[in-house]
Amino acid sequence: MDLFTRAKDLGIQTEFVDGQGHRHVTDAVALKIILDALPERVPYRFLDEAVVVRSGQPSWTRLKEAATLPLRWKIASGAKVIAAAETGNRTIVWPTDLPEGSYRLHLTDAASFTEEAPLIVAPPKAFGGDFARSWLVAVQLYGVRSSRNWGIGDFTDLEGLIRLAGQWGADGIGLNPLHALFDDRPADCSPYSPNSRLFLNALYIDVERIPEFQPAILAGKGDTIVRLRAGDRVDYTGVAELKWKALRAAFEAFRTHPAPGRMQDFEAFRTERAPLLSRFACFEALRHTFNRPWWEWPEPWRQPDEGNCAALRQGPDAAEIEFVEFVQWTADRQLRACKELAVKLGMKVGLYLDVAVGVQSDGFDAWNEQAAISRHLAVGAPPDPLNTAGQNWGLAGFNAAGLELKSFEPYREMLRASMRHAGAIRLDHVLGLKRLYLVPHGFAANNGVYVQMPFEALLAATAQESVAHRCVVIGEDLGTVPEGFREKMADWGIWSYQVMMFERDDHGAFRDVDHYATNALVTFNTHDLSTYAGWRSFSDLKLKRSLGIDPGESDDARWHALAMLGDVLRRQAIDRHDLYAVAAFLARTGSRLLAISLEDLLEVVDQPNIPGTVNEHPNWRQRLPLALDKIAAAIDVAALKAATAERTRAAN
Repeated sequence: MDLFTRAKDLGIQTEFVDGQGHRHVTDAVALKIILDALPERVPYRFLDEAVVVRSGQPSWTRLKEAATLPLRWKIASGAKVIAAAETGNRTIVWPTDLPEGSYRLHLTDAASFTEEAPLIVAPPKAFGGDFARSWLVAVQLYGVRSSRNWGIGDFTDLEGLIRLAGQWGADGIGLNPLHALFDDRPADCSPYSPNSRLFLNALYIDVERIPEFQPAILAGKGDTIVRLRAGDRVDYTGVAELKWKALRAAFEAFRTHPAPGRMQDFEAFRTERAPLLSRFACFEALRHTFNRPWWEWPEPWRQPDEGNCAALRQGPDAAEIEFVEFVQWTADRQLRACKELAVKLGMKVGLYLDVAVGVQSDGFDAWNEQAAISRHLAVGAPPDPLNTAGQNWGLAGFNAAGLELKSFEPYREMLRASMRHAGAIRLDHVLGLKRLYLVPHGFAANNGVYVQMPFEALLAATAQESVAHRCVVIGEDLGTVPEGFREKMADWGIWSYQVMMFERDDHGAFRDVDHYATNALVTFNTHDLSTYAGWRSFSDLKLKRSLGIDPGESDDARWHALAMLGDVLRRQAIDRHDLYAVAAFLARTGSRLLAISLEDLLEVVDQPNIPGTVNEHPNWRQRLPLALDKIAAAIDVAALKAATAERTRAAN
């Protein structure tokens, strides 16, 4: 079988037209690397794809001509048979009373050929939220200042933000991804380039709230903490050195003299997160031992193995493994306390968390799910007018063949971890549920391929987890998307993500309030775009030009955009043109969620991240200009409440 036939069988699109209208055919050498990086999958003989049944709705599956009739089918959950029957025609009509769940479908035709495939019985839609129209405060947690934190925003600061947002009438806090990064590479601080999407970033722990915290660890560190608190940028290396030392001291005290009830809760957490927590802890211990990428480790450790991990726990690394678990337990319980506070205050959403599109190839998730995540391929985007060379994000993403082989469990695990304490999540680059643009390592971004994903099955799995966790799912669907994509998302109850900066017609006019979708989150900008103050002052254009980056917009075009903004505001009888005017406009849309960034409320000029830069700009490092207890006095709370009045919890 030649390369291009193999590619077609795996749903790989080897030629495409990019955003500039140019036709691309993938290089054969690059294609071979891509194919070798994906698990082998024999095309289904009887089916086109994994089977999805929507609970309570008529569902059927068409069999291929290769099936010799009659054909027997059986739906099983382990050894338990959920349903079974025989069909004499090429359409299987599924029972309407199948219980929701994830199953294996077994098929046997009259010629004794057998086949097995995933079968998902999903709720008709994802959880839709139990509010009419609400709003959130969006925050980059790392950048929060306070008189008590150690130079980085933490979960106690998050509680303070929740209280503040509650006073303003907001229904929650939107956050950057809280995924686990690498403890020994603190300068690699992008929350969108995680070690694992299944666990939390320990630097957000408020160490002083741990019952076993050892104050003596701070002896002689007063000047260091003062310096860390005072900086305009997060000193991740300095923060990490201090926090990890304090965490280890707290752990040693916990092992010898745990506070009442603590050991029982620790064991409960280990049970809750088993077996992934144990694997993650073993991986971290091994990573520190070998100090190189996992594919260069001694052979027995290159794959996760429960037996090997159990043996490791009995050896010299036992305490180190338990320490990793202790840290994750601490982070989880502090984040849970934030969720519980939001519930206590009556917030309808609570925490709105972001989920990165991929992971670092040398991190835990890529080691743990080597069939479903390929370390040799990076997620990116083909050339378009704004990125003429294409984009390579350097992140390993899921692949279709591996997900189907694992019955989509790796994807579910990611959702469960993200939804654990969230009332809403945002899936970054949700287009990846339908197709991913993958680039082999060592090749330019314009030499990638589109790989088709099991879209319907992933939507079904998303709906299942969303309903189970009562968590709204928002898909970041910016840019050019395939025809019918947003309609399919909406049909499954996945919300859209609408950014006012991009909601303009061909003449540059901003679209009016009636343009915005009901089931959507609306916002003026994103972390990758200019703040409102930066946009109005042209500071983003000046900064990008100073860095040698084409901003894709002239000064004249920006003046035109400002004029167009004034026009759309006046159409709504809004005579101001500040951030509160924009908030009032977006609050009038029919969209059920509105996010207003804290940076915009504080008139911060510089944006959190400039795509395409690494060290040229302090991405993910900038701190807010004011401490948490000074924020309320610095903004026009009356104007904010007036702008969002019809969305406040009192109005609902």
